[in-house]
Amino acid sequence: MSVLMKLVILVPCCFFLVGLIKFLYDYLWTPLRIQHVMNSQGIKGPPYRFIHGNNDQVTRMKKEASTKPMSLTRHEIFPTVQPHIYSWLNTYGKNYLSWNGVQAELVISEPELVKEVLKNSEKAFPKPKPTLLGSKLLGKGLVMVEAENWVKQRKLANFAFHGESLKNMIPAVVASVETMLKRWKGQEGKEMDVYQEFRLLTAEVISRTAFGSSYLEGEKIFTMLNKLSTIVIRNIFTTRIPFISKLWKTADLVESEELHKGIQDCVMEIIKKREDKVASGEADGFGNDFLGLLVDAYHDLDEKKRLSLEDLVGECKTFYLAGQETVNSLLGWTVLLLSIHEDWQEKARREVFEMFGNQNPHPEGIARLKTMTMIMNETLKIVALNIALHNDPQLWGDDVHLFKPERFAEGIAKATNHNAAAFFPFGLGARSCVGMTFATTEAKIALSMILQRYTMTLSPAYVHKPVLLIGLKPQHGIQDHLHRLQQGAIQNHHQRDLHQLHNPASKKVECVAFSEVDVLKFLLVGQLHLVVQGLPHWPLHVFPHDHPLQHCFQCHDWIG
Repeated sequence: MSVLMKLVILVPCCFFLVGLIKFLYDYLWTPLRIQHVMNSQGIKGPPYRFIHGNNDQVTRMKKEASTKPMSLTRHEIFPTVQPHIYSWLNTYGKNYLSWNGVQAELVISEPELVKEVLKNSEKAFPKPKPTLLGSKLLGKGLVMVEAENWVKQRKLANFAFHGESLKNMIPAVVASVETMLKRWKGQEGKEMDVYQEFRLLTAEVISRTAFGSSYLEGEKIFTMLNKLSTIVIRNIFTTRIPFISKLWKTADLVESEELHKGIQDCVMEIIKKREDKVASGEADGFGNDFLGLLVDAYHDLDEKKRLSLEDLVGECKTFYLAGQETVNSLLGWTVLLLSIHEDWQEKARREVFEMFGNQNPHPEGIARLKTMTMIMNETLKIVALNIALHNDPQLWGDDVHLFKPERFAEGIAKATNHNAAAFFPFGLGARSCVGMTFATTEAKIALSMILQRYTMTLSPAYVHKPVLLIGLKPQHGIQDHLHRLQQGAIQNHHQRDLHQLHNPASKKVECVAFSEVDVLKFLLVGQLHLVVQGLPHWPLHVFPHDHPLQHCFQCHDWIG
């Protein structure tokens, strides 16, 4: 056999052997080594299974849990929407090790550890690289970026959604709610999917307030973002082998690339309209809303302050999605709970009439809606994504699964016994949700205007089946019956409590936090994720494994 022929045979064999060794090292040796190290430190968990990790177990447990009926009075949603985490916390303790494919995840649910991670100010938990599908969904928006880019984008978002800017958004929110209520005229007493109605409302509000447009103009973007987010969630527990996925694109990946391009084209079309108005002299600037601030930063002459095109489009996608999804869920679940617990519905209505009478909500009154704040906090405790901590009887007592807004009567600190990590639906620390005040203000305005006009009862057709997507959603919608308040009832409400209307001292301002922490994920260097319970969504970047496991972590926060 000639030397050339031997080389032709030997070289491919060498490449194959090296590839096989690397594959076994990554998919067998490294996971088993990490599992051994963590076990030696007392951290147990379900054993690693070759290539798939625990993904097959998670899929099976979710499927089994989805068939079980759920109570409308005891809100024990944790075993249904996150059965794997619920089971493994009970089996292995509050901190355990699990496997998303080859990626190790350290799940923590001890409040002090959670607080230590989220409030760390020494940059010990930087954001890891997102998955390919995750980057298609949110691009280089606030959720994904780090360091100087994060500072620039966070500063713009803070300005747009706080203080005077937020106050100036209230008329647009009120106008959007009025449009929805006009649509409801003639529907009194009929069955209505309020979750769908709130989807349209919240899309209209974020379009008007942040992007100076309307739902119709942004409808394509919302539709494509919803499709793309569904693809991302569908692939959370899908195991991929790197060299195979590079050779062959799945149908989901192909569709996600098409949706990504479609969203970018739509966003650029809206941006170009702003640019054309300035170029033609029709407008002096790009506008004072969030989009205007972004476009202005995109054209900034100072390179340190300038946003790239990727940053600009990523921010638009992030806030279109977050601005619609989070408030939609909060409104939908709050109305569901008020329809079930009519005594609290009546208390909230009484407070609204005390504060506003028959007038539209105003900023000063919104800040003093104590009962409504209690109800919203209790709703968030039940349905926010930090389910393990929010449903822990050791933190909340034996009545943790009951709807009891009165637990928040003296504020969040008293309700949680001054344990900040017991209740953080909008996140903790510097990266808490930048839109939390905007979200709660919008929800309070919508609920106030509905309560001024309607009583709400749950339809017998409603099927209680919460599912975990970007947030917690009702799989079959929320069917409700709305009955218009009689004029006499409205007057009774107004007259009975008129003497309290001018007593602001009795109304304490309640600060609420909402988190788009819909996803909090942490990566321990050495290929180990640290998941603050939480929603373990994104399979993240694999880092060198030869760093000390005890010291170096990475973190992924959700909105900013």
